[in-house]
Parts: sequence; structure tokens; C-alpha cells
Amino acid sequence: MGKVITHMTMSLDGFIADPNDDPGELFAWYDAGETAVASANEDIGFHVDDADADVLGELTGNAGALVSGRRLFDITDGWGDNHPVGVPVVVVTHHPPEDATTRWPNTTFVDDVAGAISRARQIAGSADVIIASPTIIQEALDLDLVDEICVSLVPVLFGEGIRYFGPLANGHRLLADPTVVPGRRATHLRYVTAARTDDA
Repeated sequence: MGKVITHMTMSLDGFIADPNDDPGELFAWYDAGETAVASANEDIGFHVDDADADVLGELTGNAGALVSGRRLFDITDGWGDNHPVGVPVVVVTHHPPEDATTRWPNTTFVDDVAGAISRARQIAGSADVIIASPTIIQEALDLDLVDEICVSLVPVLFGEGIRYFGPLANGHRLLADPTVVPGRRATHLRYVTAARTDDA
């Protein structure tokens, strides 16, 4: 069985977007190098340095499904039913779009986080599930459903906005020591969660 991995690009002070959902400078690292990295969506491509390309390859190379929240799904217009990672998307929402089956046939809508991750695991099989939504990440952490936390840390301060992490239902969460990969305009951090460490 694959792992459940979270990944977001984050400002140095902990934000993944400003108060208006604008990521601002956070995504500049996706176009800060000379190494081309293709995506499954022909409208989206990346040019990063070699270290960043390796990180992207590790994150997406074994991906089998992606879990998103409805807010991100709406902001991106469902990625045109073709997420750049190239895997099916499971969206957590109590109100699926009325045209869900006709407009987004590759997207599954589930009304709770645990059910969405379970469905994503079924879709992914032995591959990994990636969570790319701060609210869903928070709930999944509280439910002990996350195996690894990945952060692409960008040297910018937002001061306010939408946080990657928020209050934890069960108090402090100890993580393993990070794997650190310095890239161009982003430092990539990867942490195994304590729950997974204890099981090892």
C-alpha cells in the first residue's frame, strides 16, 4: 500500500496564499530554472533546477490519486478534469456540482475526509495519495491519516493569509527529522509523521 503524503508550497511565515487566495511569489520556483518538467495537463509546464526536478519526480512519480477540497477545486475550475499530476482527483465536499459526472468524469466527490482518503487509496492501489488542500490536510492529521508532510518553503513573508497548518485537535504533533533538499527559490522539506515512525 502506498503512503498518504501532503504537499503545499508555503511562505516562510506559514501561508500558502494571501487572504484573496493569491499565491503571489510562492509558485515562482516552478519557473526558476532550466530543467523542463512536463505535466499531464498540456497547458501547464515547469522549468526548475535539477534539485527541484528531483523533488517533483519523487512527489509525483508514484502518485495514484490526489485529494483536494472544494475551494481549491473551484479556484482551479477542477483543473479542466486533468490535474497536472496526471492522476484522478477526489474532492471533499457536501455539495458536488450538478454536472459532476458529465463535466468531471475523472473526479470523484466524497462528503468527508476519511471517506475521501479511503476512496483515494482504492483508486491509487499500491501508489501514493497526495493531499493538496490545507483544510483537508488539517483534518487528515487530526485523524492520523497522514504518513508524510512535505513543504516547499519559499523565502517570502506574507504576514497574513491562508495557513498551511492550523490548530491541532490532539495537541502537539512530533515529526521525524526532515529530509532537506535546497532548490532554487524553494527549500523542500519532507517529514515522516510520528504515528508512522512509531509503527516502524
